Amino acid sequence: MNERHDEGPHEHDRGLSYDLPVLARRRMIRLMAGASLIPLMGCTTEEKTSASSASSASSSSASAACAEIPEETAGPFPGDGSNGVNVLQESGVVRSDITKSFGDSAGGTAEGVPLTITLTVVDAASGCGTPKKSAAVYLWHCDREGNYSLYSEGVTDENYLRGVQETDDKGQVTFKSVFPGCYAGRWPHIHFEVYGSLADATAATSITNTSQLAFPKDVCDTVYATDGYGDSVRNLSSLSLEDDGIFSDGHERQLAAMKGSVGDGYTATLTVPV
Repeated sequence: MNERHDEGPHEHDRGLSYDLPVLARRRMIRLMAGASLIPLMGCTTEEKTSASSASSASSSSASAACAEIPEETAGPFPGDGSNGVNVLQESGVVRSDITKSFGDSAGGTAEGVPLTITLTVVDAASGCGTPKKSAAVYLWHCDREGNYSLYSEGVTDENYLRGVQETDDKGQVTFKSVFPGCYAGRWPHIHFEVYGSLADATAATSITNTSQLAFPKDVCDTVYATDGYGDSVRNLSSLSLEDDGIFSDGHERQLAAMKGSVGDGYTATLTVPV
C-alpha cells in the first residue's frame, strides 16, 4: 500500500479477519451421480469386490473433478448492492475491458502489468462437458496498490476493475485487466459472481455462485518485481496459499492456469463448474 496507511488502517488492510465470509453463502458441493455398476457374471467374490472398488474409485474421481466451483465470500467490496454501492445497475458495466472507469465516475485508468482473464462456465451436473451459454459473470478485483474502486480511500469515485459479460456458445467470458496487487492478509485473487442470465446480473439478483480465482506464486513473484507493485512484495512474503483464510481448505480448482510474460502481458484461465 502507499504512505497514506500511516493515517490509520484501511478496511482492506484488516486482512483475513475482515475478508472472511461473514455473509458468505457456502453451498454444498454437488457431485455427479456415480455410475451404476454392471453385474459381473461368473466372477469370484474377490474379483467382484475388486471390480466394484475400481468402478467406485473411478466414479468418485470423475465426480470430484466435476464438482461445483467452491463457494467463497464476496468480501467487503463487492459493489453488487449487498454492501452499499451497486455498480451492476449502471449503464456501461457490461464490458470486456475493465481497466478504465465508466459513466459519471472520475474516469481513471488502473495501471499495472496487462492481464487477460478467461473464465469458462460449464454445467457440473453434465460432467463439466456442457457449456453454460448465455449465463453471466460479474468480475472484480483490487488495483496494483491493493485498493478497490468504489470503496478504498482515493478511488471511491472510480469503478474500474469491475465488469459484467454474458457467456458465449463455449460458456466463456474474457476480460482485459491488469494484474492485481497483494494487500495485507490475503493471497492475490480475483472475485467473481455467476448469474443465470445477463438480465439477472444487471438487476443484481439471483446469484448462482460466488467464488474467487487464485494466482500461482511464481507469476506473482515475477509481476511484483516490476514498478508499482512494491508493497505487494512485502505483503506476499508473509503469505501462502496453504495459510490463506479462503484458499487454505483447497485451492486446486481455483488456481488459474497462466501464460505470458511481463512484457507481453499474462493470460489467466479457469474452468468454473456451476
